Amino acid sequence: MAEPTYPKFCPVAMAASLLEPRWTMLVLCELWAGSSRFNEIQRGVPGMSPGLLSKRLKGMEANGLVTRSGAGPGAHAEYFTTPIADELEPLICGLGEWAHRNIDHEVTLRDIDAQFLMWSIRRKIDLLQLPKRKNVIQFILNDPPNETASFWLVSKPGEETDLCYVDPKFDVDLYVVCELRALTSAWMGHSTFDAEIDGGRISLTGHELMARTLTKWLVRSSYADIAKVKSGGELSGTA
Repeated sequence: MAEPTYPKFCPVAMAASLLEPRWTMLVLCELWAGSSRFNEIQRGVPGMSPGLLSKRLKGMEANGLVTRSGAGPGAHAEYFTTPIADELEPLICGLGEWAHRNIDHEVTLRDIDAQFLMWSIRRKIDLLQLPKRKNVIQFILNDPPNETASFWLVSKPGEETDLCYVDPKFDVDLYVVCELRALTSAWMGHSTFDAEIDGGRISLTGHELMARTLTKWLVRSSYADIAKVKSGGELSGTA
C-alpha cells in the first residue's frame, strides 16, 4: 500500500515535507556556516553522494530555501539561503541543542565520521591563539576496525584554515594522535580534552606551546557547553 500523504493544511506537516528529505537540514547548516560552492557543501556533508546533493539543492531551490547564482559559462555556481530559510536557523539549531541535552552520548557516538568531524573542527580554529605564521597540524585518527585516517590543518594569519586529506608535504608543527571517538567526545563536550589526554586516548607531539594551548586554539563545538539533562532523564533512542 502507498504511504498516506501528510494533511497539507497542517503547517507542521507542510514544514516537515520541506525539511524531512534526508540531508536537507545538514545542507542548510553547511550553507549557514559559510559554504556556497558545490564542492564546499559536499565536504561538509561527506556521507552525501554528489548526485543526491545536486537533487537536494534543486529541490531546495524549487521550494524557495536557496538561490543559485553564477551558473554562466566558466563560472562556478554558488548557493545561498533565502530569507525564509534563514528564519529556520534558530529552530534547527534548537533541535540540535535539544538532541545534545537529551540523547545519551553513547548513542550519539555510535556513528561518527572522521571527515565530518575534521571539517567541523577546521571552522573552529582560533588563529589568534596560534603562532603568527603558517602552522601545520596533523591529526592521526584511529578508529578500529577501520583504517587509520590522517588529516592536515594548514593555517596562515588572515586566511581561512585549510583542511587537507592528502599530505601537503609541509613540515608538521604538531601531531595529534588519537582515537576518533575520543576526539569526537571531547570536541562535542561529552568529555574533556584533559580527560582524554590523561587517559592516553589523545596524545600531542611537537610544538610545545601549541600542545599546551590546545584548548585555546581548538575551540569546541557550539553545543559543547550546553548542559545535559540529569542522570536518568536522558533519552535512549537512536541518533
